[in-house]
Order: sequence, then C-alpha cells, then structure tokens
Amino acid sequence: MVKVYRDEDADLSTLEGETIAVIGYGNQGRAQALNMRDSGLEVIIGNVRDESYQRAVEDGFPTYSIPEAAERGSIIMLLLPDEVQPEVYERDLKPHLDEGDALVFAHGYNIHYGFIQPPENIDVLLLAPRMIGRYVRELYVKGHGAPAFIAVHQDASGKALKRLLALAKAIGATRAGALEVSFAIETELDHFSEHYVAPLIARALLLSFEVLTEMGYPPEAVLLELYMSGELSEVAKAMALDGLYGQLPLHSRTSQYGQLLYAERVLPDGEKQLIREIVKEIQTGVFAREWSLEQRLGYPVFRKLWEKAMRHPINEAERRLRELVSIRLP
Repeated sequence: MVKVYRDEDADLSTLEGETIAVIGYGNQGRAQALNMRDSGLEVIIGNVRDESYQRAVEDGFPTYSIPEAAERGSIIMLLLPDEVQPEVYERDLKPHLDEGDALVFAHGYNIHYGFIQPPENIDVLLLAPRMIGRYVRELYVKGHGAPAFIAVHQDASGKALKRLLALAKAIGATRAGALEVSFAIETELDHFSEHYVAPLIARALLLSFEVLTEMGYPPEAVLLELYMSGELSEVAKAMALDGLYGQLPLHSRTSQYGQLLYAERVLPDGEKQLIREIVKEIQTGVFAREWSLEQRLGYPVFRKLWEKAMRHPINEAERRLRELVSIRLP
C-alpha cells in the first residue's frame, strides 16, 4: 500500500527563504512555475534564449540563463527533456550546486539509469505530476490539482521530504494526492505505459483502419467512429472517474455485452508473457541503453520510424475528415 500525502501533510513555510529555479519553461515548467508563484514561493526561470525565455519574461518571472538561475537557486527543478538533461546538468548545473541544495526531477529516468549522478551533499527529489502541463495549471486555477508521484532519492539536508511535500503542495498535487513511490517505480511504470499501453491502442486503431477501409468502409466514417469524434477520450475520462468497469453503464447494454464478450478473444491471457518481457526490458535498462545509443548516433532509427508513420494513408484521411467535420472536444 503506497503512502499518500495531502495538503495537511505539507507546510509551505518549509520553503521560506528558498529560491526555486525552474530550468526549462516548457509545458511542465510553465505550469509548475505559475502554480508555485501563486502559492507564494519565490520562483525564477532558467532557459536558453528562445520563445520560452521570452514567454517567461512576459509572464513576469525573473529569467536568466540556465547557469545563472542554477547559481541563484537553492532548489533546482530540472524540467528539460530527458535526452538533454545529462549534458545540461554537467555543463550548467553541477558547477553551481552547493551543499544542502535540492535537485528536483519530474521523471526518474536519468537518476534511475545512472545518466546523472548528483553529489552526495544535496537532496535529490522526484515530483512527477500524472498530467500534462496544461492541465496541471488548469486544475490548480480551478482549485483542484493533478495527482503526482513523489520520491526522495537522497536526503542530504535532513529535510528533503518536507521540502518535497511543500513543493508538491505548491503545484497543487497534494490537493488530489501525492503518492510516495521511488524513482525506479515511477520510471518503469511510465515507460510501461509508453511501451505497451499506448502502442497497443495506437496499433489497434491503425490495423482497424487498414482492414476496415480494405473491406470497403469509407475512411472518414471509420476514423470518426474509431477516435476522431472524441468519444474515446471521453470514455478514458470516465474510466478515470468511475473505473474500468464502473463506466460501462454509460454505454448501451448492447455495447456492454459486446465489450465483455470479445475482450478475452481480442487480447487473450497469453499476452501476459509479452507484458512480462516488456517490463523486464524496462527494468534491466535495455530500452534506456538503446535510446542512449540512438541519441549518440543522431536518431537514425527514430527518424525512419517517424517518416514511416507520416507516410501512412491514415494521415491524409484524418485531414479530409477535419475538412468535412468540425472536431471540437468538450
């Protein structure tokens, strides 16, 4: 049973006198920075001079180069893409880490697989909202919050958990619940969703499109039925609120019967072996090593996969449907 922390478990005064340097003003960086500032914390931004830098300035944040922000901050939130974090850390952050500082990640990847190895005299923390940045902000503004995974990997200050809980409260996570896990659990579960669940859904939709259009069904009608109406996303929301099976009564009884009848035929229990294999590849770092090599070689496999995906006829069919039907999600 995981431990869950809520607002009453966190004290924002723990961060009194601290300067939080948000490194990377992208989707998560902007959302978390705005939430923390609205919670009364002192927040500065570190970013390269691009559109995100300018947006941070326009949003009223003291904005600096990454090294200068790291020098000024006592808590450094590293919210850049995983693949650039090691280089930025070594070049721009590590020289400015002082004893007792805190380094905070939104994903455990680089710590779990050892691509970043912080000194022992700082706190190393994980604050990982389970929601895209846009909704981390929107939920906060509405008085709610996005749940998050949290973890203390290294407690050098003796107050790492208190710091982490205060940060979680500041972004709104403890309003919903901050679940204490580990860097390993967060990383491996996140990758499992990306390596099995998301590809499974995408592949099912793609193969369905190919077969149904081959059998003579209009591509536009197929896409509207499969996912482009937005109904699929609403079903996913209902699952989050009511449960995997709890949401079934929202469908017709005919739909309920069909879903329950065909579930094991579509995905039999034998699929569990593939799930175990994928989890093992994640746990042992097979994917992490392959992705690291891919980056060093200049992304040759990634580019081929992306180009193949963009050549698929489904892209043109989606474009035609968007011209025919006004797609607006609630």
